[in-house]
Order: sequence, then structure tokens, then C-alpha cells
Amino acid sequence: MMLELLGSRIIGPFYGISLIVWSALLSVALLALALGYAVGGKLADRGGHFRLPHALLFAAAWASLIPVISEPVQMSMNDLGLRWGAFLSAFVLFAPPLTMLGMTGPFVIRRCAERIDNIGSLAGNIYAVSTVGSVCGTVLFGFYLLPWFGSITILCTMSLALSLLAGSVARYEQVRHKVGYSWYSWCIGLALQLVWLSYLMTRTHTVDGYTIVFEQETHYGWVRVVDQTDENIRWLLSNGSTIGAEHLESGEGLLAYQHVAGLIPWFNPEAKRALLIGLGSGHLVNALKHHEIRTDAIEIDPAVAYAAPKFFNFHPTGKILIGDGRYQIKKLPNNYDFIIHDCFTGGAEPYYMLSTEMISELKKKLSPGGILAVNFLSFTDPHRLRPVQSIARTLDQSFAHRRTFVAIPGEIFNDYIFFVSNSPLKIASPPVADWLVTREVHLDGSEGELLTDNYNPLEYLRIETTEYYRNVLIDRIGPSVLFR
Repeated sequence: MMLELLGSRIIGPFYGISLIVWSALLSVALLALALGYAVGGKLADRGGHFRLPHALLFAAAWASLIPVISEPVQMSMNDLGLRWGAFLSAFVLFAPPLTMLGMTGPFVIRRCAERIDNIGSLAGNIYAVSTVGSVCGTVLFGFYLLPWFGSITILCTMSLALSLLAGSVARYEQVRHKVGYSWYSWCIGLALQLVWLSYLMTRTHTVDGYTIVFEQETHYGWVRVVDQTDENIRWLLSNGSTIGAEHLESGEGLLAYQHVAGLIPWFNPEAKRALLIGLGSGHLVNALKHHEIRTDAIEIDPAVAYAAPKFFNFHPTGKILIGDGRYQIKKLPNNYDFIIHDCFTGGAEPYYMLSTEMISELKKKLSPGGILAVNFLSFTDPHRLRPVQSIARTLDQSFAHRRTFVAIPGEIFNDYIFFVSNSPLKIASPPVADWLVTREVHLDGSEGELLTDNYNPLEYLRIETTEYYRNVLIDRIGPSVLFR
């Protein structure tokens, strides 16, 4: 189970953490274990030279290779798209060690079965112990080990533990069952593995033209601050998503949609309080500060909340709340004149944050005449509008008035910025109004799907968008920055 969970951390930064990626990982794990059970049973009955210690040792060796082969494997599968790219990447990286680990059950049952009349209870006890061990490993990994050590250190430690376990089992079989093993080659192999794992855990990740200023792995993703030295740009990345960018010399935010969303005060110049869901690098807070608006922010990832004021030109004006937006919204004691929903940047995204139920919760937190702004990345091609039309329909379900803008007119791949309210949306400044009109688009919400907690197909509607975004990110900052 730990190896399976680690799969999401190896593949997630490139393919994202979505239901599709999890389906790929779970399918590969089940397929590999089934193969291991079948092959392991035949090998255990045959009693040849390949035994349980060899299976454990092979799993350990392959696990130690995963950090090195991860990038070429995933890049080679990229052209296959999100579904099959993620599936085959997971298969190549994780099927071999999981198949070997699947063999352990049949080998152990065969070794422990002394009488035919107790083989049922013996097999049941072995699989019960195995399942309890999996539960312990899952809890230990998710609750404690990952935030303390990071996935690569855990993977290397697990590889070493498997090697030591293989040696222990070999020694037991040698003493108890008189099975011969070559200890010289075993010791040499273990020494080489120690050297290799020491290199993996101490190596530094460098990419030509980029300087990694900060990186941290948390429960929610892999956060990096990366300087693109030739362009004088600092990027904030979370898994495979760009959630912030600024010009290093001026400190100006460079994400185009923020220039549109930052104009929300012109719809209500009297506003004083705002809420930002999805902090990013904090530039939207800065934009609202110029209008003397105090902004609270909700950010799920503590590493992002740390990086924004530490490495970017971000100056908080209100509270920074760490936690899941859906949960934190219900606990907020205040209402807001503006709420900016900025969780959908193009990569791994929380689709439960866009549903009629979630929008209704946000509506309750708006002051009378308040405005909700939602950013959403998608295509402008008339034949690929269904995702944004679904957002429009879902927003129209709760609000009487909507105006929709794109960040960069004429671009086929664009940020849509929705402004919705139960009061008419009129812009107080004529120059701002003229500028926004050039970016305004008209979407027919009736053509989209109504997104609810019960039925939310947005993840599948956006498969093409996710694939396109990943290629844009590779072209923009290079593939190596997306891998450990």
C-alpha cells in the first residue's frame, strides 16, 4: 500500500492527482498483484531456484530505480494522453515491484503449510496479517511519514527495508530449511544498494536555466519556487500547476487573469472586505490592497502559505486560513463584499469546489449586493466550450446576473473570469469598462451540464484541457522542473 500511495507522488506532479490518475494507479496495482499471486503460486509449488527472498530483492532493486527512470518513462508516454499515459507510466514504474510483492503470499503459504487440513485457516491468517500490515503502512505513510520525510526518502528507505527483509528471510530458510544462498554476492549487492540509495537521497535537482529556490512536499502536493533566470521570472508551482508568477525586479504579478480579477473593486467601489480562495503567490491580495480592501485568504497547502510572503511580493492584509476551502467556508464568521474563487489553474484541481452546493455556500457568505468571481482555464474554440458552459450554468443557478471575460483576447487557450451577483454588474470607471469590454464574451449556460455534488463530470469534460495545459507548461518551463 505504501508503494501504491507513493505512486500518486511520483506521477502526480506530471499527470495531476485526479480520479483518472488514481484509477490508473489502482488498476495497475490490482493487475500486478493478481499476476503476482498467479505466478507466485506456480513458482512456490515448483520449488525451483527462484524463491521468496529473490522476489523481495527484485522489488527492492526496482523501487530504488523509480526516481531515476520516472522522468523518461512519463515523458515517453505523454503523447498517449492523460488516461493511457498515466496508466502505462504507472504500469512500467510500479507493476514490476508490485508483482514481486504479490508473490509473497503464495510463497509464505507454501512454506508454512505443514498439513492439508489447516491450509484454509493458515491462508486466511496470512492474508489477514498482510491486510493489517497494509493498513498500518497506509496510516503511517499518510499521517506521519510523508510530511516528515518526503516521498523519495520514504521510497529509498522502503527499498532498503525490503532488501534487509529479503536477507532475513534467506537466512531463516538457510537455517530452518537448509536452502543454500550465496552470502558474498548478497552482501556485495546490499553494499551497492546502500551507495545508490545514499546518492538518491542526497542528490540535488538542477535544471539548466532554472534555480530551485524552495521546495517542500506536503499532504496536498509538491510545492516549488523556481527562478527562470533568463526571463527574470519567479514561478510558484504546485504539482503540475502554475499557481503564481512574478517579475523578479518589479515584483509584478504576471498571470494575465489576475489583471482581470483584480478589477473587481470597480464593480463596487464601496467594498471593504474580500475573501480569496486559493492564495497562490498572493498578487490578487495586493491588487485589492490598492483599493483599501482587507482580504482574508484560504489556502489548503501550508507550503504555499509559507512561500507566498517569503519568496513573492505578497503583503497580507487579512487572515490566512490554512485548510480545505469547502470546510473552511462553513466556519467563517464574516460576510464579504467580494469572494474570488481561484482554485482552477489547469492542472490537478479540486472539482468538488465547483458545484451548486459549493456555490450556494459561497453565496451565503456574500454581503447584500456582493460579487463572486471565479477563474477557470479552458478553450475558446466554439466546439470545446462545454466545460465553461457548465460553469456558467452552475453559476446561473444561484445568481441572477453574470458577466464573463477572458484574460487575453484572441487566445485559443484562455482564462475565463466569471463575475456573478444578484445585483446588476456595472463598472464604475469608464476606462476600466472600455478595457474589460474588449475581453467580454457571452456564454450560453443552458448548453452546459449542471454540476452538483452528486453529478460532477467536470473532470472528464476537462481531459483535453488538462493534456493541453501540461504541454503548455512543458513548453513554458521545461519538463525537468516537473520531476523530482
